[in-house]
Order: sequence, then structure tokens, then C-alpha cells
Amino acid sequence: MLSHVQNAEVEVLIVGGGPVGLTARALLERWGVRTLLVEKHRELSPFPRSRLVNARSMEIFRQLGLAAQITAAAFAPEFGRVRFRDTLHDSDFASAAMVGVNAPIPESPVIGVVTSQDRLEPTLLAAADAQMRFGVELVGLAEEPESVVASLVDRRGGEEVSVRARYVIAADGANSTVRQRLGIATAGPGAMAGFTTVVFDADLSRWCAQQPAGVYFTAHGSFAPLYPEGGWAWVGPTPEDAAGVDWSDLVSRALGPRTDVRAEVVRVQHWVMNAFVAERFHHGRILLAGDAAHAIPVFGGMGMNAGIADVHNLCWKLAGVLKGWAGSAMLETYETERHPVAQLTLRQAVANTQLALQVQSRRREQLRTGGAASAPTELPWSDRYFAQLGLVFGVTYHSDAVLAGGSIPPEQSDAGTDYVPTAEPGHRMPHLWLTRDRSTLDAFGEWFTLLTPDPTTWERRTAAPWPLRVETLTAEHADLCSLPPRGALLIRPDGHVGARWHDRPSSDSALRHALTAITGSAPPS
Repeated sequence: MLSHVQNAEVEVLIVGGGPVGLTARALLERWGVRTLLVEKHRELSPFPRSRLVNARSMEIFRQLGLAAQITAAAFAPEFGRVRFRDTLHDSDFASAAMVGVNAPIPESPVIGVVTSQDRLEPTLLAAADAQMRFGVELVGLAEEPESVVASLVDRRGGEEVSVRARYVIAADGANSTVRQRLGIATAGPGAMAGFTTVVFDADLSRWCAQQPAGVYFTAHGSFAPLYPEGGWAWVGPTPEDAAGVDWSDLVSRALGPRTDVRAEVVRVQHWVMNAFVAERFHHGRILLAGDAAHAIPVFGGMGMNAGIADVHNLCWKLAGVLKGWAGSAMLETYETERHPVAQLTLRQAVANTQLALQVQSRRREQLRTGGAASAPTELPWSDRYFAQLGLVFGVTYHSDAVLAGGSIPPEQSDAGTDYVPTAEPGHRMPHLWLTRDRSTLDAFGEWFTLLTPDPTTWERRTAAPWPLRVETLTAEHADLCSLPPRGALLIRPDGHVGARWHDRPSSDSALRHALTAITGSAPPS
């Protein structure tokens, strides 16, 4: 019922109850921010949708205490692979591992997982106690100097109420109502093609159990296992006469001739693969995140992960403004930092899609010219192409929320494939094991962190009103960060290096001045 929120006032209204909105809700609750999340559908999505949680997202979920639970419900690491086949029951003619998913990596304390979105979302929902209303649609927005008034409608009973929020996070998908109401344009290819997902049950173990994969690409559509205990999805182009299609027959035939398997259809969903980036992520007190800000083609599994990184970047900034230790101008750095990343991610995803199509094209040409069906097909990428760790871990922020000696354009500093750990300002702080089971990344949370081999000197420097913790780096760790014995790293709550000192500052106010500059707050007295 909406009557409980009539004329309610919250600090942040979150529109959209997918993984991005749910993650924002959990992050903001950790900061003590009062939120209300509204989702126009009556329940969480029953469709698998996004299926890859990359290692950076798992680091964020580790910070929220959710990584172990998500991993326990996901597929084993050996499913972190894609396979190309003529039909599902044929042998692979090409295969590629998902680096950072299929095995542990030294760059992170966690690895990504293959899991279905409908398995992930209940975990995210249970991660916070903040208000959430299903079946409630946003139908109007009115911006005021100090707040936003949202008009909400209960889609079941038609009841309409108003809610006042200090800020709004629009995480309402590629067809975002909020983005459209604000008149924010998008740039990019746009709607690329229509697809259909068919969720079905069938025993396909004879062709897949010994050669697991997160997805099998075939000439007749893609097949993906949904849950460790069973279930499958077929994804392919939507036929022209979709309403008259016998989906069980279509999927059964797509499995290939002589399979003798009947697909028992559970549900069917038609969808459009979009590719665009919103021209702006920030409009007054309203901020776009996830697919509302950038729709990323599915190949490579980067869309949902980019959205999770969006709100990880945004929520600590909102908390700072609402708690009073950051100026409202800091919110402008959200777009400054995340917009270039969205553009880079879109380019990478489009390139991934084109390369996947090249595999199928090469295969057809190989068979047309008399090549043996059992012969492998040359992949149009190197062994490291699917690593993409540069995009997962190597994103570099350049904004007023980073104190750096110089500004390097993102397109020059962010590579998609290779990742070179560095503790320079703007970069994600590298993972180092502080103890046997505690990473540098575990030192970060709802506070700034000062990493230094000389904690005694730095602990004497006051940081109020900013939340700050001092963490000791061993000489070995400091050396790995190229940090001198009396130097320090100031780490933002999102794990990115905000400032760096090579030596003990001469002024006792250096730390306070750095925090003032990063957060855009009033200068210390």
C-alpha cells in the first residue's frame, strides 16, 4: 500500500528495483541514508537476464558482506568459459575462457561468477531493510531548490501519492521514464536488434556436463545453463511472427538434428538489445545509473557490472552531501568520472559483439570451402582478449575528487585488456594481502582510509568532520606501491586513490586540505 508513504520525505528515492537499484539501496543503508525504492513491476524479474558478475562487482559485494552467499548460489569457476559449436551436440570449434571468472587471479581477493540475475536479485533485496514498494510507478517529477517531488502510482489500485526526496537515483532501465521526462538525449547505435529468451527445462547433460560453459554459441542461437541444479535458456533473434511460434518446437529444433530432446518451455521474453550512452548522467538533484545511463550490448557481460560500479561511485558522494561533510558540487564528479567509462564500455561491448559474429562468419566460410567440421576455427582475438581486466580493474578517474599532478585523458589511460596495478591517484587501489585472509580492499568502507607505513605521524592529524581510518602498510606493501617510508595514500570510500604523499607533509593541515578539495566542502578553519 502506498498510503504509508503519502507525503513522506526521504533522503534518496531510488527508481528501479533491478541489480543497480538494489545495490544502491544496500550501499546507502550502510551510510545511514534513508531511502525509498520503487519498482513498477509487482515482483523481482523471473528472467535470467544478466548472467555474469565480474570480479570488480564481486569486490563491491564482498564489501557488503554478500560475496560468499552469491558465490555459493552460482556456478563453479569452470563455467567461466564460452564455447562455439555448430549445434549444441557438436564438438567445440572454438572456445575462450573468461579471465577473472574461470580461476583465481592475483589482482583480486575474489573472482567473478556466472549466475543468473533472478538468482542474484533476491540476495541484494535481502541485504537491506530500507523501504521498497513493488508495483509502484513514477509518473511525475517536480524539481525544487532543495528537493524533488515525485508522483507515484500504485499500479494495482490506482492510488497516487507524492514523495519528497533530497535526491533521486534513476535506475529504471534502458527505457528510463526518468531520463525521458528530463529530456536527456542518448548517443550511440540505439536499438540494434530484437531478441527472444526462452527459459526451458531439458536434460542436456550428455553434451555439456563434461565441457561446462556459461554460454554455448551455435548457428541456431545461444544456449546457457541457468542454475547449478538445472534449467536452460535459449536466446536468438525474435521471429517476425513471434505470436504464432511454437517455442518448444523452435528450441528443440535449435538443439540440432537427431537430438531426441523435447524442450519444456517455462517462460518467454522478447527484448531489444540497445547500445547507447546518455548525454548527461546528472540533472539537478536527479542522477542516472545503470541502463538508464548507458545500455550496453550483452556480449561480454559488462552492462550490469558497469551499473553496479556507477552506484558504488555515486552513493558515498550522496552520503557525504547528505551528512554534511561534502559539498553538493562533488556530485558533479559522478558524471565526470563515470561518463567516459560508459563510453569506453560501450565501445568494448560493440567490438565484442562484432568479434563474436566474426567467429560464426569464419566458421561458415571454413565449412563452405570444404574445411573439416572437426577442425578448429581460428579466433579473431588473442588469448588475452577476454581478460578485459583493464576495463574491470584499470578504470582511472580524472575529476575534482582526485588530487593528481596532471590530467591524462581517459582514452589514453584506460585499456580494455591489460591491467597494470598502480597506486597512483584516480586508480583503484591494488589488492594486496594484509594478512592471510584480509586484503587492502577489506580496509575500505563507509570512510576514507589512509594507508601508510608511518601511522604514528599521520594519526596525529585530525580529519573531522570526515570519516577516516588509518591503516598500516608494511614496508613490503609500501614498496609494492612505490611509497616511501613516510608517505601515505588517501583512499576514497569507493576504493580509488584520492591523493598521494611521497613524504610527510610539512603542514599539519595537509590531510584536511586534501579532504576538503576531494569532497568540495568548505575549507577548514
